[in-house]
Amino acid sequence: MTTTIRPTGPVQQGADGARTRMYDVCDNGRPVGAVGISTDPGFGPSAGVLEALSIDEAHRRHGRGTVAALAAEEVLRGWGCTQVRLVAPADNAAARALGAVLGYTERSRNMLKPLRRPAPALPAGVTGRPMTEREYDAWAATSVGTYTREWAERGVPEEQARRKAERDLSTHLPDGRATAGMYFHVLVRDEAVVGYVWVARRDMPDGDDLGYVFDVEVREEHRGHGYGRALMHLAEGITLDAGLDRLGLHVFASNTPALRLYESLGYEVTWYNLAKAL
Repeated sequence: MTTTIRPTGPVQQGADGARTRMYDVCDNGRPVGAVGISTDPGFGPSAGVLEALSIDEAHRRHGRGTVAALAAEEVLRGWGCTQVRLVAPADNAAARALGAVLGYTERSRNMLKPLRRPAPALPAGVTGRPMTEREYDAWAATSVGTYTREWAERGVPEEQARRKAERDLSTHLPDGRATAGMYFHVLVRDEAVVGYVWVARRDMPDGDDLGYVFDVEVREEHRGHGYGRALMHLAEGITLDAGLDRLGLHVFASNTPALRLYESLGYEVTWYNLAKAL
């Protein structure tokens, strides 16, 4: 058995410089599966993505997927990539197992919760309200630095982390706080702001749009008093008021307190995001 990957067409290059290419996985020259690679537009041309790896049922369990993944990684190295990301659906244990064999580690998870009316009530004495322009400006002044640091602390090279932070903010907030479908709220106790949440409307290809928590934080001096749970309840209310009935989020795997909170609130994993250095 000789397993190789063979391009199905030329490299596709987008206006932003991102590259994509699809390959057949071949056994002695005969296609038995497929694999795709690309550069990550969020993190930049030095970050690769391994995607759409599949082996036909009759040819599985013989190491062909492993060989194909390693060959795809070698192509990404040739493109100048220093890291590679693999997205594994929650119901695909085989993809996570393959990632573990290849040295990928879990970086983060995407989670989702179906919502029901009414939204959970906030604790007594706690209220939510939209951010003021001044509060938004204060958040915006530090958001890129904060987001960059969070990614860098999880092993992402600082250049890639900063690119990701800057691109996400400019893409999602072209008109700042006034951008349509963006909701910035603060949580208030005794007239003091104890935390904030940013909820966005995400348009899905199938038309089943959802709410998405892009950023949520309890101010350091107010932590340990249940305000994180209250902020997530506030996010549910914002989402329901926008006419949506699902709320998604992204959480770093190393953030154990947040993971436990989201699980206790009924969020379930939809994707595992795995990564490794090349």
